[in-house]
Amino acid sequence: MKSITRKAKKMKLQLALDDIQFDDAIELAKKVSGSVDIFEMGTPFIIENGMRSVRTFSKLFPNNEILADTKIMDAGAYEAALTYIAGADDCTVMGITDDQTIKECVKTAQKYGKRLFVDTICISNPTERIPKLEALGVRNISVHVGVDQQSLGESPLSSLKKIKAASKKSCLSVAGGIKLDTVNQYRVLEPDIVIVGGGILHADDPAQAAQKLAAVVHS
Repeated sequence: MKSITRKAKKMKLQLALDDIQFDDAIELAKKVSGSVDIFEMGTPFIIENGMRSVRTFSKLFPNNEILADTKIMDAGAYEAALTYIAGADDCTVMGITDDQTIKECVKTAQKYGKRLFVDTICISNPTERIPKLEALGVRNISVHVGVDQQSLGESPLSSLKKIKAASKKSCLSVAGGIKLDTVNQYRVLEPDIVIVGGGILHADDPAQAAQKLAAVVHS
């Protein structure tokens, strides 16, 4: 079992594998595994490939953390366990779901010695919700502004500021269209994990983009 602390000792880089074919994802991961700390099996990737993606990446990349972006909404204990048994180090639950589901996910993560991240998409009042989540035992929060929200002009930067101010105990990751020319704006706010998807996947040279992003994030 990989050793994972609740609070990252240094800022980490997470690669979200979303709109990419399975074999292409493996070949890309081989090129960037030295730059990336965490491989995220993105929600579209899991929908298409299932837990096969988690099992394969966990086996091929033992030195990288594997996150299953399952966005759990119900059956918390059962669904979280599926990811951990398959080899995931982390999985995600939606912050807008009911408290019982979150508590079951928290208990399951503790049972397997793994991490649970709460996804903040659509949380309307983070100032109230984040302390309640932490009271339930949540210690990892993914600040996430989705693609559809971004198209309406919402920014992960403002969400990160609000949630960072509201959080007293949690490791924070942040995602939402982050690229090389914007990563410094996030870095100065000191999240624990910076999540990049298209900024690496859709770059002309993904390996070089990952290297440059890692140099900023890890500095």
